[in-house]
Amino acid sequence: MEIKLTKEEIQLLTQLLSSDMTRLILEIAHTDNRAFRTALKAREELLKGIIEKLQVESP
Repeated sequence: MEIKLTKEEIQLLTQLLSSDMTRLILEIAHTDNRAFRTALKAREELLKGIIEKLQVESP
């Protein structure tokens, strides 16, 4: 699937994902449950990948 976004949409989406990443990092730091932490780290990696793709699309 391919989604076409405007420059403004890419910027907004990047900001939203970066904000979620910040909250996620804090949650990882405060989580004692190993399985939950592993799941959060997997989500963090997915977010990083999406943000990188968006930055390539909108230099």
